[in-house]
Amino acid sequence: MDRIQSLRVFVAVAEEEGFAAGARRAGLSAPSATRAINGLERLLGARLFTRTTRGLHLTEVGSRYLDDTRHILSLLQMADDTARGAATAPVGLLRLTCPNEFGRIHIQPILLDFLDQYPDMRAELVLLDRVVNIVEEGFDIALRIGHLPSSSLVASKVGAVRRVICGAPEYFQQAGHPETPEDLAQHKIISVASVTPSIEWRFGRKDTRTVRITPRLSVSTVAAGLDAARAGWGLCRVLSYQIGPDLLSGRLQTVLEAYEQSSMPVHLVHAEGRRAPAKVRSFIDFARDRLRSDPGLQAVTSPPPAPAAGATP
Repeated sequence: MDRIQSLRVFVAVAEEEGFAAGARRAGLSAPSATRAINGLERLLGARLFTRTTRGLHLTEVGSRYLDDTRHILSLLQMADDTARGAATAPVGLLRLTCPNEFGRIHIQPILLDFLDQYPDMRAELVLLDRVVNIVEEGFDIALRIGHLPSSSLVASKVGAVRRVICGAPEYFQQAGHPETPEDLAQHKIISVASVTPSIEWRFGRKDTRTVRITPRLSVSTVAAGLDAARAGWGLCRVLSYQIGPDLLSGRLQTVLEAYEQSSMPVHLVHAEGRRAPAKVRSFIDFARDRLRSDPGLQAVTSPPPAPAAGATP
């Protein structure tokens, strides 16, 4: 097996955390993948994996070698793409990551249309509610919600979202509307992904107002929390894009808009800058216009001022 193929096998085995799964991904038999890794280890004079009855784990040397190998294979792919004319025509595998709900609502429909337009493209969409190191974890593009820290990544702003409190009209008919954040103590609260008896919700442009909330119901996903809110059971705090269709249909309504926090930008980020392969540049261009024109991502940059009477948010 040649050196480049051995490197591809190494990446596959490392990412799949097993010889059998890595071999399937590389289109080889498990014994062939094992021989490739053994050959690399003999060539390097170092162990890349620790093998135990519980599984396969990268050694410290193997972890560093994985990062370098991904970079080498990426550069090789760019060279191959250029030779094939892919500098202008996107081909190959595009790996994207984004938050669960955003990916389901916004990115997947765009990605399906992108794949239909470019039949030589394949894609892997990984939905994760955490910040991913796209270089170390081998992603081409990530969608980020919130203000970005300084980094070498290239960012393209595609919209903005707000954190909102919502409920069904039936709930408000029964329980009334909260007029200030402190009024939430008198309402049934649905908390998403909280397992603590009480939580703190911040309000106002500079997060200067804090209200301690005791949820009556805590759920692990946004979808479950919104189902409870749509059923008229209580109030739920989510991001504005997650309830765009519900607001248009009147199924849900927002409250306490005057006390909202400042909106959060939404970016598509990628590495490589101008050297990014055509598949990355093409998807960024394809998705950017679609996302920017979506009404659910047109949040204002700051909430409206609070009423003069009473407290300032």
